[in-house]
Amino acid sequence: MIQIKTAHEIELMRASGLVTAGALKAVRAAVRPGVTTGELDAIAEDHIRSAGAVPNFLGYHGFTGTICASINDEVVHGIPNPDRTLAEGDNISIDCGAILQGWHSDSAITVPVGAPSAEDAALLEVTERSMWAGLAKAVAGGRLTDISHAVEESITAHEHRYGIVDHYGGHGIGTEMHQDPHVLNYGRPGRGPKLVPGLALAIEPMVTVGDPATVELEDGWTVVTKDGSRAAHFEHSVAITPEGPWVLTAEDGGAAGLAPFGVTARQ
Repeated sequence: MIQIKTAHEIELMRASGLVTAGALKAVRAAVRPGVTTGELDAIAEDHIRSAGAVPNFLGYHGFTGTICASINDEVVHGIPNPDRTLAEGDNISIDCGAILQGWHSDSAITVPVGAPSAEDAALLEVTERSMWAGLAKAVAGGRLTDISHAVEESITAHEHRYGIVDHYGGHGIGTEMHQDPHVLNYGRPGRGPKLVPGLALAIEPMVTVGDPATVELEDGWTVVTKDGSRAAHFEHSVAITPEGPWVLTAEDGGAAGLAPFGVTARQ
């Protein structure tokens, strides 16, 4: 079932979202050649617990990290490892979430290690912009696939034929990390549940430079591209409010990211 929150409950989700935003900010600042994904995981866990929250990934169906740390051709769900070291030229996707007073938040960024190549910089820009295109459609009165279509349209507008990863996508979020509805990153607009105030969603495009086909590794978690091409992943949790989208996991509520689309974020 789709969970509709009260205005007060959305405020509580915002507090959780700011914890996740702070954790990702701290981890981003620590990304450099030579750091291990285990060290990044510890930074995120320390930030979340210091804020009085708990990591929602840790222990989820047996997952052993506070963050998902996915490098280069790893799309999502990479397991942090104290023996895995970042190198110059890598890209790392960092997915993170927190629970505060029973309310979940979920967000992800992809960060270059050192100076990115032109191809990597373009991949990251295309993926992040497509997320914001979807978030800009998180407005009352619309339909769920308006978001999906906006993400797809943003990605396919480029001359390079980027891949849109199938099966994996966004989701409802609230008193559980993953709730209905599932949010695809492609599709025709005007379909699916109506977007109403109190609905909270995690919007998360996953984009590849090459073929979008994926396979899960033997660890039962890490999802990689079949052709070995690089992938990027960005995610924000957003609440639909009468005043417009409120990006719960963005420090500014989404103001800067939504402005290029002519959408004003709730503050």
